[in-house]
Amino acid sequence: MLIRYKKTFEKIAMGLLSFMPNEKDLKKLQQTMKDYETEENRQLFLWKEEDIIGLIGVLFHDDQNAIEILHVSVNPSHRFQGVGKRMVKELKEMYADKEIISNKDTASFIEKCDLC
Repeated sequence: MLIRYKKTFEKIAMGLLSFMPNEKDLKKLQQTMKDYETEENRQLFLWKEEDIIGLIGVLFHDDQNAIEILHVSVNPSHRFQGVGKRMVKELKEMYADKEIISNKDTASFIEKCDLC
């Protein structure tokens, strides 16, 4: 189930984000977290089963009626079990009136989800 990010989940979220290729550098990772915490049009969602095992970060483009998926990350021990696809599917259901788009970092994964 997708839940909205709260500051109490910061360490978990940073750990999951650090699996993204462009978020390996600590300063970059800290800036990304700050952007999600301070910018109104950015939102992090966490995927919770028994534990939090995944994360999806989005940017709302109100002028385009679209949601751009900036980050998708799943704990390595839970990969290849459909968690990422379930996160994207639930996001699409939550925002059925909006188009889901990807960026260069998430495009290949989003294409696999058959949403584009």
